[in-house]
Amino acid sequence: MDPQTKNYVLTISCQDAVGIVAAVAGFLSGRNLFISESSHYGDPEHHRFFMRTVFQGPADAAGLAELKNAFGAVVEKFGMTWRIDDSAKKSRVMILVSKFDHCLNDLLYRYRIGALPVEIPAVVSNHPDLQRVVEWHGIPYFHLPVTKDTKAAQEAKILEMVERLNIDLVVLARYMQVLSADMCKALAWKTINIHHSFLPSFKGAKPYHQAHARGVKIIGATAHYVTSDLDEGPIIEQAVERIDHNHTAEDFVAIGRDIENLVLSRAVKFHVERRVIPNGSKTVVFRQ
Repeated sequence: MDPQTKNYVLTISCQDAVGIVAAVAGFLSGRNLFISESSHYGDPEHHRFFMRTVFQGPADAAGLAELKNAFGAVVEKFGMTWRIDDSAKKSRVMILVSKFDHCLNDLLYRYRIGALPVEIPAVVSNHPDLQRVVEWHGIPYFHLPVTKDTKAAQEAKILEMVERLNIDLVVLARYMQVLSADMCKALAWKTINIHHSFLPSFKGAKPYHQAHARGVKIIGATAHYVTSDLDEGPIIEQAVERIDHNHTAEDFVAIGRDIENLVLSRAVKFHVERRVIPNGSKTVVFRQ
């Protein structure tokens, strides 16, 4: 790559219309900017258009500002919601966790080996149990206990940290607290949760044991953005594993942990690579 350029990710959503792809490609090629990756989708139900394009653009801030200003004519023509991000800039991620540590450990491992391109300025927990493993990775650990009476104050501390640490994404890695409606609103489209997804669904304590008792044949997991509707936010990623009568309840738990790890890490990676675009109550995910 030319040292005078950087890779950028352009994401777009707008009302579907003829000529959007041509307009974007023409704008970039007209400035001799190389496109290395591009995906687009037209939603036939809602007549919405979505696009993700990776291109090489000017490395200097002035050149980028001029590029964005010039692209405004294309934006105005099609009424686009859009953004351009430096693909090399790592998202700043805060992880919230309680006592179950499998998702946390998986995220920390992927972070440590560079498979998850993020910065993690803080891990927050309502329990002290996981402090040693987090600090071993060189990441500050914040123990913020919570009760019914202190919930508002505890959430205010978390939101203060989100602002002070310039957090781009909050990940609930089996954080066993229901966020308040105000918290969900403040962190809309920037908080990802993971949970099991059985068919039928089992809520409450020991869902895997409930599923085993009912003879469930599929174990799954869902990663989604958090909303005030519990576990019903826009879905980013899902996966399932078939099981049968030979599996014990403990097998269910182990398989469930593995799927949760995989689904959550994928969802986080899709988000930080700007592959997820909101589409009403659901998402468009350009996986590749």
